[in-house]
Amino acid sequence: MTDPSSYVRQREQSARDVRWPAAPEPLAVPLYDNHAHLEIEDGDEPRSLDEQLRLASEVGVIGVVQAGGDIDSSRWSAWAAASHPRVLAAVAIHPNEAPAYKAAGQLDDAIAVIDELAAQPRVRAVGETGLDFFRTDEDGLPAQFESFEAHIDIAKRHGIAMQIHDRDAHDAVLETLERVGAPARTVFHCFSGDADMARYSAERGYWLSFAGNVTFKNAQNLRDALAVTPLNRILVETDAPFLTPTPHRGRPNAPYLIPVTVRFMAAELDLDVDELSAQIARNTLEVYGAFED
Repeated sequence: MTDPSSYVRQREQSARDVRWPAAPEPLAVPLYDNHAHLEIEDGDEPRSLDEQLRLASEVGVIGVVQAGGDIDSSRWSAWAAASHPRVLAAVAIHPNEAPAYKAAGQLDDAIAVIDELAAQPRVRAVGETGLDFFRTDEDGLPAQFESFEAHIDIAKRHGIAMQIHDRDAHDAVLETLERVGAPARTVFHCFSGDADMARYSAERGYWLSFAGNVTFKNAQNLRDALAVTPLNRILVETDAPFLTPTPHRGRPNAPYLIPVTVRFMAAELDLDVDELSAQIARNTLEVYGAFED
């Protein structure tokens, strides 16, 4: 099948600083990166998957959930998880790519590929799927809803988690989950709502994953959401190579920078870093199961 997707994003060429940031102080209590795109090369010196995992392990990030967004990246994610004991996979057609597959007459076939990949033992989530009203125009929205509901069905049939992409679509995402029925383990990847949405989501048993943008000056809504999220519903992620936390914003992101975000979150919550790290690790394993079989 010809892949019409353009999901495998590359950084835009600009005057940004492409040097990898220095490694932060290691965490004393290890945890996991809930969502990364390690197939996307970035930085002045592209790093292999093995190198990314080694650097992450050295600072206490002992596992990564590698997320897909089209057929090629989902297959790569499944391969990475099957090849590395510190990687689990999420597979999906990203909501911004669903209209392209639909226009090419290939959305059903693409979803069938995701369904097949979801049966692999180290594929532990369907993701990232959801709705995006920012980048897709009105004509593309029916394909997004069709794809989202099909992905929900896949996650429930395979008994695995789901990672949601939600951009400018909070009410529609929540309504869809209520109407169709959410998978038992539903995660808002790179949570982008406010405190009210965080409370609502936690009450329904969803997990909220916070990325490096929680450190941005203009992201008070995320800090407010973090403050009201029960500790047993919090996850952390990089969305690497994007959303690099302050003070490295704009530079390449990778799992080894998770400690920067976790320490910021602990300070916001007035918690000991070790306590928060341990809770995030427990939450991650509850959602995805053990990394090493």
